[in-house]
Amino acid sequence: MDEIPVSTLLISLVVLLVVSAFFSISETSMMALNRYRLRHLTKTGHRGARLASQLLARTDRLLGVVLLGNNLVNAAAAALVTVITFRLFGESELALTLGTLAVTFFILVFSEISPKVMGASYPERIAFPASYVLTPLLKLTYPIVWFVNLFVRLLLWALRLKPQASQTHSHTLTKEELRTLVLEGGKFLPQKHQNMLLNLFDLESITVEDAMTPRSEIEAVDIESAPDEIRRQIALSNHTRLPVYSERLDDIIGIVHVRKVLNLSEGENINARTLTEVLREPYFIPMGTPLLTQLQNFQEQQDRMGLVVDEYGELKGLLTLEDILEEIIGEFPSRSPLQSARFRRMADGSIVVEGATLLRDMNRKLGYKFPLDGPKTLNGLILEHFQDIPDPGTSLKVAGYPLEVLQTQDRVIKSVRMLAPDKD
Repeated sequence: MDEIPVSTLLISLVVLLVVSAFFSISETSMMALNRYRLRHLTKTGHRGARLASQLLARTDRLLGVVLLGNNLVNAAAAALVTVITFRLFGESELALTLGTLAVTFFILVFSEISPKVMGASYPERIAFPASYVLTPLLKLTYPIVWFVNLFVRLLLWALRLKPQASQTHSHTLTKEELRTLVLEGGKFLPQKHQNMLLNLFDLESITVEDAMTPRSEIEAVDIESAPDEIRRQIALSNHTRLPVYSERLDDIIGIVHVRKVLNLSEGENINARTLTEVLREPYFIPMGTPLLTQLQNFQEQQDRMGLVVDEYGELKGLLTLEDILEEIIGEFPSRSPLQSARFRRMADGSIVVEGATLLRDMNRKLGYKFPLDGPKTLNGLILEHFQDIPDPGTSLKVAGYPLEVLQTQDRVIKSVRMLAPDKD
């Protein structure tokens, strides 16, 4: 060692620091890889991703070879600094202390912190090339790594800890984690697609009564009506399928497809008898059914419309496949006039809203934050708050929003003026 020039020792020290930096940057970049993107790249045939995936399949071996190399190199660097210090300054304790502090500083800055920051910032750029070096290095040092990991496994066993066999496949995402991924992936997803995915996550928490057409707005045909009235109702209908009842709306006897009825002698022979011949059996949906479950039920039943009933069999509303799809992708432009003009913005900035409007629609389209754990419509929310049928002109505040009842009819609130909410 005494015959080796100091310049050569200094170059060797720099090389050791670079090698230590390689192990540090490799460790951090490998651990920072996105496991799901890594799996995708592996399936597409990316060789670097495949090697990295194989290394991450056994993290104990990967960490073993990385830390083994890093510690050996750092120990060699410390020993080399001692030799250089003695050669330059003699066996001085002060010089040895300063040399130790210097090598510690250089290892921390150039071989540990800076490489790990870079590895965490650019994991794919570094980990994939590094895997070409780590893979043969692991094969070369495997006996040593296996021997060291033997004691590691014994220690983990004593602590009652069981290491996961594969980091790539071990973690399953929860619904909330998936939601976070979608929100954070906004720059890769168009806003409309992002909203659709988020709406899909909500289908389990939304029930049929949140999306159904309320009973008071159901278009239905009374089979006991005169033939001319039946023909008029069918001809003017905004829907392709209509419930048919006998005298009372709760007595639904079937569902009629308007096209089939109009094909009967060009509609001239439409009456109670011919209408009965083309009726299809009604499909009933219990209240409280999650929308996701009902979507699956529609698929299994090969149906597109159902009647929502409560535990006593009383009709509460009507739900179609289109209603569920609108919860996912947004409102279709082909809605009937009855359902398309629920909001009217006035010149003074207030908004006139129909009482039957769903609170979820108001929250989504107008940006309000009405509670959704109680009544489903604005009419129901006001009646629950007021505990009575308010007279037109009555003003009140619900959930922090000033309201004015404009019109009531048949024990329901028909229209409400929404004023600007109070600012705290």
